Amino acid sequence: MKFTVDKNERYTVLSVNEENLNTLNAPHLKSEFVILHNEGVTNLILDFKDIKYVDSSGLSAILTANRLWEGKGTLVLTNVVNENVQQLIKISRLDTVFNIIPTTQESIDYVLMEEIERELQSGSDD
Repeated sequence: MKFTVDKNERYTVLSVNEENLNTLNAPHLKSEFVILHNEGVTNLILDFKDIKYVDSSGLSAILTANRLWEGKGTLVLTNVVNENVQQLIKISRLDTVFNIIPTTQESIDYVLMEEIERELQSGSDD
């Protein structure tokens, strides 16, 4: 599976450089999610700009990431530009589960605001 990982101090952007997210490559993506999670990545932005097709295995991989980052940080899907992929996410009602943000920059801004909110909440718990 082809992808790029851009690690920053407060977030990591994983760009999937494939047209298909399916049975053949979804396990590789799941493995990368586990690696990033174990490395301590708190906020993950998953860039779908090249994705044109997703099957149930691909959705399962994204749900795995959602479970890994739930309660730990923020997971965002960005650049979900293909209409078929958008429809699949809506039909499966996963648009109510995932944070889907239109652009990478907006996703970064969202993640940083979520990070600040978590810091403020943990500071008020003291």
